[in-house]
Amino acid sequence: MGISPKEKLRADMAEARRAKDRARTLVLSTMLAEVRNREIEAGRELGAEDVVAAVAKAVKQRREAAAQMRAAGREELARREEQQAEVLQEYLPSELSEADVRGLVREIVDAGASHLGAVMGRLMPKIRGRFDGKAASEIARQELG
Repeated sequence: MGISPKEKLRADMAEARRAKDRARTLVLSTMLAEVRNREIEAGRELGAEDVVAAVAKAVKQRREAAAQMRAAGREELARREEQQAEVLQEYLPSELSEADVRGLVREIVDAGASHLGAVMGRLMPKIRGRFDGKAASEIARQELG
């Protein structure tokens, strides 16, 4: 299968350390610590999907923090959060377009899902980390219409 997301994080962190890239080393070590904490909570090693979900959450948190900092006039801190989000974005599957998500929603509805909960329950595992959940929910509402 290839290298797992967690192994890639570890390898890239080691590479960043060797290159003395402090910012990248910090972001990746923080992410690995978050993954380890989730493993301790779960009592098991996380699978690739769980690691991707953790990275997606970290990217979302950093983007939200950047928006809050920018709103408070702290441009430098906002840029730092965005740079961290960009580093972590590399570990996520490619983003989906709105058209891709709309197509997935139509397939789920055609397969018999008749309410928002059913559609989102089937949709989220397919798009997690690749498309915003709120935007996906709005698309689902439109398609159920």
